[in-house]
Amino acid sequence: MLTLKVSGMTCGHCAQTVTKAVEALPKVERALVDLKAGEVAVEGSADETAIRQAIEDAGYEVTGQA
Repeated sequence: MLTLKVSGMTCGHCAQTVTKAVEALPKVERALVDLKAGEVAVEGSADETAIRQAIEDAGYEVTGQA
């Protein structure tokens, strides 16, 4: 499982947006957003670069791995 720190998520809508963006990628089984911690845990074998790009394309910043 890959866990990334994401900044800019402030509400449930933000969490839903990030979840949908990541889960739309091939080879992603599930994305779990922890809004309080500012993290996204991704299950599956998707490319980390693609996951980071999907999050950034959704309007949020990946600040590193958790």
